[in-house]
Amino acid sequence: MLIWTVVLILALAAVAYAAGNARAAGMATAGGTRLHSLPAYHGLYVAAGALTGGLALAIAGALAFGAQSSAATLAAAVGAVTGAAPLYLRMNADRRARNGFERFVMVVLVACSAVAVLTTIGIVFSVLFETLIFFRSVSPIEFLFGTHWSPTANPPSFGFIPLLAGTFLITFIAIAVAGPLGLLSAIYMAEYASPRLRSVLKPVLEILAGIPTVVLGFFAALTVAPLIRRFGESMGLDVASESALAAGLVMGMMIVPLISSLSDDIINAVPQSLRDGSYAMGATKSETIKKVVIPAALPGIVSAFMLAISRAVGETMIVVMAAGLAANLTANPLAAVTTITVQIATLLVGDQEFDSAKTLSAFALGFVLFFFTLVLNYVALRIVQKYREQYD
Repeated sequence: MLIWTVVLILALAAVAYAAGNARAAGMATAGGTRLHSLPAYHGLYVAAGALTGGLALAIAGALAFGAQSSAATLAAAVGAVTGAAPLYLRMNADRRARNGFERFVMVVLVACSAVAVLTTIGIVFSVLFETLIFFRSVSPIEFLFGTHWSPTANPPSFGFIPLLAGTFLITFIAIAVAGPLGLLSAIYMAEYASPRLRSVLKPVLEILAGIPTVVLGFFAALTVAPLIRRFGESMGLDVASESALAAGLVMGMMIVPLISSLSDDIINAVPQSLRDGSYAMGATKSETIKKVVIPAALPGIVSAFMLAISRAVGETMIVVMAAGLAANLTANPLAAVTTITVQIATLLVGDQEFDSAKTLSAFALGFVLFFFTLVLNYVALRIVQKYREQYD
């Protein structure tokens, strides 16, 4: 019934548009008068009234009678007719229909923006409240500075440092792999490759971004991790069956298209006049790239790297399948580690009691992770503001 209510409102809005458009066109033709707004804007203005009235009474009817009630559908129809009728009957040549419809669009855009902002605020506060409940039973000092994580032990331990260390270690490996590969490939596609070759290379490179992370996790667990283990054992090294190096390498492959695509667009946005001026001064192509193009594109490139870091920090499946679940406090890339997101997923699997410290610790981890990504975004914003260059 809800779907039919929406369809009915849209249908009545379409009828209102057609009626308003036809009447305005008839007024212009019959009277020979000049309309302030085009007939299409008069139709859109009447349709906006139908949408507003229909949605308003549909929501009121759903709250009063239930979303699946036929009374809510009837209320939506009445609201659409009530909203469109006055605008249609009072139509005249001097009506500023275009201005009215643009105000309607502005209100819709502001409402959409408000929904996004309010959703973010709601997420923050919902996680924050559960985190505060968690800190009633576990000391924040113990959580933030503890070096042992074992929420299922008796007694449990909620030291956050091993998870943070594992997250940093895998993210560092991923960026060390993806950073040079992504940036160099972007430079090649933007500055050296022919348009025909670039039109082939860029889509092929971005195919990697469409591979599901669970597939990359299989690749890391079944191919990359055994190769690293055999290579390490051949050199006399003690390599775990699941290691941070395997997860970091595959995660780096995953975020290469992100850095490459964004950096490529940013480098192409550098004005050609800067390159021409450099060439006119006698600089070579490589010197122009190093001394002119890269410095000009640096803020955008840094933003691409920060976005890739945030993507790596939030990855779960690859870490679960290639790095394991062991919360080890180590900087050894050949050891098994875990990350914040993996532990959140582990703690919230199956039926949970949301009044236990074990389950509530997932919300504390989520809040810390949110704060960490917020800091990354703030740093990227400050870098962009500091080094941004304006061109005519």
